[in-house]
Amino acid sequence: MKIDGHSFKELCELCEKLESTSSRNAMITLVSDFLEKLSLGELAIASNLIIGRVFPVWDQRELEVSGATLVKVIKRIVGVDDRVFLKAFNETGDFGSAVKLLFERRRHLRQAMLMTKPLSIEEVHRGLEAIAEAKGAGSRKKKERILEALLSRASPLEAKYIVKAILGERRHGFGEALMEEAVAKAFNVPVEEIRRANMLTSDLGLVARTAALEQLQGLRRLGVMLFHPLRPMLAEKVETVAEALREHGGEAALEYKLDGARLQIHKKGEVVKVYSRHLTEVTDSLPEVVKEVREGLRAQEAVVEGEAVAIGEDGRPKPFQQVMRRLRRVKLVEEKSEEIPIKLYLFDLLYLNGERKIDEPYMRRRALLEEIAGTIPLVEVIFTKNVSEAEDFFKKALEAGHEGVMVKDLTSTYTPGVRGRKWLKVKAGPLTLDLVIVAAEYGHGYRYKWLSDYHLAAYNPATGEFEVIGKCFTGLTDDEIDYMTRRLKELAIAERGRMVLVEPRIVVEVGFAELQESPHYKAGVALRFPRILRIREDKSPQEADTIDKVKKLYEKQFKLKSR
Repeated sequence: MKIDGHSFKELCELCEKLESTSSRNAMITLVSDFLEKLSLGELAIASNLIIGRVFPVWDQRELEVSGATLVKVIKRIVGVDDRVFLKAFNETGDFGSAVKLLFERRRHLRQAMLMTKPLSIEEVHRGLEAIAEAKGAGSRKKKERILEALLSRASPLEAKYIVKAILGERRHGFGEALMEEAVAKAFNVPVEEIRRANMLTSDLGLVARTAALEQLQGLRRLGVMLFHPLRPMLAEKVETVAEALREHGGEAALEYKLDGARLQIHKKGEVVKVYSRHLTEVTDSLPEVVKEVREGLRAQEAVVEGEAVAIGEDGRPKPFQQVMRRLRRVKLVEEKSEEIPIKLYLFDLLYLNGERKIDEPYMRRRALLEEIAGTIPLVEVIFTKNVSEAEDFFKKALEAGHEGVMVKDLTSTYTPGVRGRKWLKVKAGPLTLDLVIVAAEYGHGYRYKWLSDYHLAAYNPATGEFEVIGKCFTGLTDDEIDYMTRRLKELAIAERGRMVLVEPRIVVEVGFAELQESPHYKAGVALRFPRILRIREDKSPQEADTIDKVKKLYEKQFKLKSR
């Protein structure tokens, strides 16, 4: 057993080395060597903090500290105004680096640091936990006091990474997949076992501790854990059902792709908890779903997946944004449930009465789901080898008001968090990308008080950065723009004239005509005629489409047209 008390500064110095290291193998070695020397408690914390996460994926705690609050506390500590903070931000282009720069320039802080005991990894984590757990009346002030006390003890480098942890930022390109490899190397276990255990538990810290303490035997004992939501299996997009059938060897299951909110539902006896696609608990927002599962699902213990669809008086599905209004609702839920009734449809079974089912083929999972669904309807499905039948089913889905179809390999197992070709989606409509808003500008005319022009960015997993590929000011209703303005102001980091730089938190689905070459953006491409189709509050920023996908889509255009 290692001794507790490694300094947080050591973790920060590691992150600095990662930022200046380009070799993937060298990065893995740096992190594995660091992990080996930690105590079990530190190991669980560090394996998350290094990749820009404070709590495990399944953990519902949130820090709820906005960029504006961070700026306010930092200005108070270092004694500067907005102008000086913005100058530091413009010099560095990064929030955490701006904080480090400001701390370095304040002599009184450097002198105070000489008199202060260094922060440990566990102390920093306890401080962040205390911020997350501050609730109720006066919680905002309490969060500010805890944060100020923590940052007042921090060196410039430590302040940089405390701020990055709060914002969920990382710029060193060392993400979850590389951390899995580092844990495997540190404790001499196969990386496939680390990945599988992490997929099942959504808890990389637990997996790292288990690997250190119990090695392979302990990892293999980890399984699906009730009320620890699994990351959803993801699908690739194809253009036609014919293409999808070919990919699956000529035969597949086709399901309606409902225009609703994807849910993962955990049941144990009378206890039912509901999670969004982003693994956020939304149980209290959907009491009718809880009631239906509690009374209708014929299983003592189960984890099922389904889709919540808002239904109009004519029985047809309402737009996706109506469902998201229900998921966001925490007050006046009963009134909202009458205004926007929700219908639940199930489509997969992951766990049943003590046994995980994700390793079973799709056909077996579907059959078991039919047995236990009781009164809860399943998403409509056909099994076919016939392209014409598949195309008719696709048209029928669109006519019913749905997005399109999911085409699933009949033998496919369920792989949490993995986007692969075993599930394919076919949708009608324009080319689309899920992008992140990184800045917004105040509009003109009657929109002059609203942040209505949005800078849209794709995710670069190699660097952890978001790269802008266009601007958009169309697609949202006035109510949605008003909502976005309020949200973006909460996420504001800095202002440059009429433009507000924001934390990259909000994902939007963007339709566009094509991608075109552009020297104005780092990616080298830009959206042509973009239009926001909907706000994707069910997606995290890291689930946004990647720069690599954008570039592949750009190249794919030239299969149909000349350069």
